[in-house]
Amino acid sequence: MTEKRKFPPEAELDALFNEVNNAGRWGKDDELGTLNLITDAKRIAAAALVRTGRALSLARDLNTLQSSNNPSPVRHTMCYQSHYPIGAVDALTLDMHGFALTHLDAVAHVYRDQDIYNRRKAAEVALPGGLTFGDMLAQKDGIFTRGVLLNVAAARGVSWLAPDEGVYAADLDAAEKKQKTRVESGDCIFVYTGLQKREAVEGPENLGQRVGIMPDAIRWMHRRAISVYSGDCVDAFPNPYGPRYVIYFHAITLAAMGLILLDIPALEPLVDLCRELDRSDFLVTMAPLRIKGGTGSPVNPIAVF
Repeated sequence: MTEKRKFPPEAELDALFNEVNNAGRWGKDDELGTLNLITDAKRIAAAALVRTGRALSLARDLNTLQSSNNPSPVRHTMCYQSHYPIGAVDALTLDMHGFALTHLDAVAHVYRDQDIYNRRKAAEVALPGGLTFGDMLAQKDGIFTRGVLLNVAAARGVSWLAPDEGVYAADLDAAEKKQKTRVESGDCIFVYTGLQKREAVEGPENLGQRVGIMPDAIRWMHRRAISVYSGDCVDAFPNPYGPRYVIYFHAITLAAMGLILLDIPALEPLVDLCRELDRSDFLVTMAPLRIKGGTGSPVNPIAVF
């Protein structure tokens, strides 16, 4: 797939929203969304993927430096107490979202208009004291499932995708075929387009010009019944949509599907290790902080081979 991206009209996004909507699928009060797809049997099968014992963090370091891509950096403060005799003490302040922090999204993090997952409304859920439904506390038991790397850049035969390209369902099929693997129900997928490799050569990404997951790939994810999406691309920018879908990927996957999103992973080490071991799948595990009312949480995902 080498053509530059083509966006469907907004009316087709409304149809896609309805098509992939999981409202009521696991009950009217469900807050787990696609984590329901990680069954006990799925966890047991994922544990069996550990054959070498090699473990790898998929998180980026907490970034305390302000930049165009990190306007609100982590604030790390040493609580200096004149060489306090027992040990050092510090404090962290961080914004949960953005493009520098590896984090999980709560399912109620993003809306489509007023629409939130499982037929809730933003005015009833997103209150000054925090989310009253679909918050991070709902994910307190963590994620333990099969992870699958889908190397879209390699499937296209390039080192990285250009900023004006998109990832289509055909790209995900091509990555599976090249890697001789298949995404299954309950999997956590990691879509790789070579972003960090491109940044090393061309400089920091322009957030207004981003590779993105195209709408037909959202349908692919729904049909494959994945539990978690992660990757070095989410919403494509620029795009032709108004406020309802300006971040169309988040709006559809969160507000309709209840798909758990792991944003801003570190994928270069994963690509290298998968190449070294000639593997595309592995155990992946992570757990958010127990933040009642929280819209997201920093997280350190671990891949184990």
